[in-house]
Parts: sequence; C-alpha cells; structure tokens
Amino acid sequence: MFELTDRIALVTGAATGIGAAIAGAFARAGARVVLTDRAAAAGEARAAELRAAGGTAEFWPLDVTDEAACAAVAARVHAAHGRLDVLVNNAGIGHVGTVLETTGADLDRLYAVNVRGVFNVTQVFLPGMVERRAGSIIHLASIGGVVGVRQRAAYCMTKFAIVGLTKAMALDHSHQGVRTNCLCPGRVETPFVQGLLANYPDPAAAYREMSATQLTGRMLRPEEVAAAACYLASDAAVSVTGTAFILDGGWSAGK
Repeated sequence: MFELTDRIALVTGAATGIGAAIAGAFARAGARVVLTDRAAAAGEARAAELRAAGGTAEFWPLDVTDEAACAAVAARVHAAHGRLDVLVNNAGIGHVGTVLETTGADLDRLYAVNVRGVFNVTQVFLPGMVERRAGSIIHLASIGGVVGVRQRAAYCMTKFAIVGLTKAMALDHSHQGVRTNCLCPGRVETPFVQGLLANYPDPAAAYREMSATQLTGRMLRPEEVAAAACYLASDAAVSVTGTAFILDGGWSAGK
C-alpha cells in the first residue's frame, strides 16, 4: 500500500522480531534495505530470506552502543548508496523490575542501548538527510513511553526518553525536510517474548495475562508494527512528524 521504491532504508536490530518484520515490509514495498544487528548469523539469514523473496537486502553487523561502529556504518552506507532515505532505530532491550529491584548497572545497560544507541545512529545519518532536505526517521518507543507499566521502571524511563527525543527532533528538523516519528506498540508476540513465556510455570496462563492488558485480548504481531513503519516511511505520511504513533490494542484507552 505504501510505496518505497528505490528508497535506501536502514533498520537496526533487524535480525529477528519487529526489526526483521520491518525490514521485510520495506523490501516488499520496493526499498533497498540495510539490516543491522549484533546477531550476525541471524541477520545474514534474514537478509538472505528477503533476497530469495525478490527483495534487495544486505546485512551489516552493528552494535549501536559503539559510536565508532555507527560512524563506520554510516560511511559505508553513503559510499555504497550515496544517501539514506529512511532510518528505523529499532534495536532495544528490556528489563523487568521496580526502582527497588533495578540496579544502577541495569539502568546504564538499558540507557546504553535504548537511548544512547538511538542517539548514536541518528547523529551519524541526520546530517546527510538535513543536507538533502529529505528523510524519515522512525524510532521504536513503546506504550511504556506513553503510560507507565508495572515492574518496568527502567524500561519506561528509556522509552519516555525516546518519545521526548522524537518531539524535540521534529521541532528542530522538520523545517529542514526530515520527519521524525516514533512507534509505540503494546505487547508484541516476538521470539523474545515467546522465550520469556516459555520460562513461566504456566506459559498459557502467562500469555493470557500479558494479552489481557490490550482490549483486543491478544498481543500484536510484528507485521502489524511493520505496516505502521511502512506508512511513516512513505510519502503517504508526508505531513506526519513529531508523532508518537500508538498501536497498543487499546491498552492506553483506560480501565
């Protein structure tokens, strides 16, 4: 529905889950996709799947917490493609715990990936977009960046920061042709979440409990988040900037 023909797009954390789904949706929409992740084997496999399906995709390893590595990837993208049209900052990690159950080291680890990692990648690609006066940047936040979530104190801190960054960037750079938005999904049934559920004494009951926070009675699928990313990346969203795009199954509607 949302055409991305010949757009150059980079997705962080693209080996599995939401990132892999976004990379797939972009490739099907005609984009030339650069997948990045710390998980090299899974990332290479996902890029190969997209190529086998007729898409244009390549994988480059990247640790978003490494400033030098981010700069090197940006240089490589510009050398290979001349520009970046769409940046999706998807790489992120989670943590379970209240403030009393969270250590300073836990918080630093989450901030390093979820906040500083987004900053690192954005900072190396934004200048080229500003220079060309064109670009779409999509950050992955969370419903935990819009409302509080029990036992996710540090995680919510990082995702509220991403929502704030999105709005600040929109104010600073929309007039320069660069749109910035963030996606705020509810619980998404990713391989990571499936792995967590498997550790519960009753995985089926845990699934029901996690799904119950959403009025639809189920978790989202990664492909649903990817569809929203396609919209925000495309010209159909040319007037959309500074938005925290909520797709949470009604979670934030209230109780």
